[in-house]
Amino acid sequence: MLYAGFMSAALPPFPQPEESLGAPPLLDVGTAPDEPCLRADAARNRARLLEAASRLIAEHGAAGVTMEAVAAAAGVGKGTVFRRFGDRTGLLTALLDHSARTLQADFMGGPPPLGPGAPPVERLRAFGLAVLYRSAEQLDLQLAAQPDPTRRFAHPSQQALQAHVTMLLRQIQPGADCDLLAHTLLSFLDPALISHLTRQRGMALERLEKGWLDLVARVTGTES
Repeated sequence: MLYAGFMSAALPPFPQPEESLGAPPLLDVGTAPDEPCLRADAARNRARLLEAASRLIAEHGAAGVTMEAVAAAAGVGKGTVFRRFGDRTGLLTALLDHSARTLQADFMGGPPPLGPGAPPVERLRAFGLAVLYRSAEQLDLQLAAQPDPTRRFAHPSQQALQAHVTMLLRQIQPGADCDLLAHTLLSFLDPALISHLTRQRGMALERLEKGWLDLVARVTGTES
């Protein structure tokens, strides 16, 4: 069962988190922090560029997506693509934004156990499986879109995942260094590691699922 079947198809509005334990707020990953609200024509151009990039990925894979190819497919100049997305990583990251926003909406306000209403350890288990399914379905794109180390952990979508896992850990193990433990747990869900384990080591996705549940049990001191 992959991400598309596991997560909700529609993108509901972002609710306010029901928990308040001092964790940083979850972040919207639409436009970049320094990007103003787009004018209607600019928004249409951005959507057209992302649609062209999506077609190229479907036809040639993530490796076939270059700024030049997207510009040609969208019928615009290459400079337009660079002005809108900055670089290839920015373009590929933008393609992941919809699924990232859907994931955030699901764990902030969707049905339990991923969303509010279930015990925190059950939500943590469900969260890891949701991220795992999402990565398995979008692995090539996620690998291509990974920013350099100085930008990787500062991206709003990654900060949102970090904040959510930290919040759940504070409910389960309030005396632990939950921020650091959240980084440890999220490292298990890193797309590069998932690629290595499934493609180079030949591990089945089911083994990674069991591994996530076992890791959560060991970190939180609960039953898997």
